[in-house]
Amino acid sequence: MTLAQPRIRVVKSLSTLDLFDGRKRIKTYHCITGTHSGDKQHEGDRKTPEGLFRVVFKNPHSKFHLSLGLNYPNEQHAGRGLAQGLLTVENYNQLMHDLKNGDMTDETIQNRVWKTPLGGEIFIHGCAEGRTSTAGCVALNNPEMTELYELCPVGTPVEILA
Repeated sequence: MTLAQPRIRVVKSLSTLDLFDGRKRIKTYHCITGTHSGDKQHEGDRKTPEGLFRVVFKNPHSKFHLSLGLNYPNEQHAGRGLAQGLLTVENYNQLMHDLKNGDMTDETIQNRVWKTPLGGEIFIHGCAEGRTSTAGCVALNNPEMTELYELCPVGTPVEILA
């Protein structure tokens, strides 16, 4: 199967991940998310971020089977982090530059984007079998993750709702 306009919607309260092709829902998967409810605020809070994201990195060698890396923190989360004093102006400006211009397959860029006080390395990944929550990622069982990984290229929009 090939999707012309793949997009993903995660509803944390329902533990669902819906795969769409444009406006048409193709499939609903059961997923698990962060241990704690609410929008991710900072590193270590075990919350899955909420908002609009996109797939920026596909990892075929993930320790969690396969994974799709998201652009968290995004502009909204970075702005909130700056306002709350979690990011300096310099950190914020570098983050904004990397989010707009950076190649997320470059490990140096990944480290600058994903290793801030806001937390990072938010992925949709496999290895959900037998688990009830994650540290903040979205997880599916491995066969479903294989299917999703094959259908969703870099650039796929991802919406995460409470």
